Amino acid sequence: MRSLTYVSSARMQWSEGELEELLASARAWNDARGLTGMLLYSGGNFIQAVEGPDEQVAQVFDRIGADQRHRGLLVVLDEQVEERVFPGWTMGFRRADAAGLGLEGHTDFLRDPAGAAGAGAAGTAPMVVLDSFRATMR
Repeated sequence: MRSLTYVSSARMQWSEGELEELLASARAWNDARGLTGMLLYSGGNFIQAVEGPDEQVAQVFDRIGADQRHRGLLVVLDEQVEERVFPGWTMGFRRADAAGLGLEGHTDFLRDPAGAAGAGAAGTAPMVVLDSFRATMR
């Protein structure tokens, strides 16, 4: 099973309605393909984790890469995993801000995806943000 996490920046701020439409579409797409994951949105920036069968993750990432509503797509973690981190979530979601995550130093990561290059192992920015996101969803 493959787990892929990326960051990107929206070309324009997303409204609540636009985010709801995106989530409805992503959840239906993911459910039909056996994908799970989460999406975090903050200040016009996204971090998303998608997990599932290798071919399906590649397919959804190609679709994301072709989406003109964002730019600066940067993969921060791409690995084979034994089990899902987000089982049962066709697409968990959280709108976040610095106060909401409660992590010192994460703001630069969310505002500047380029600053995350080379990250990915446990304890690095993507994994700390993912762990914090999971904790807030409980």
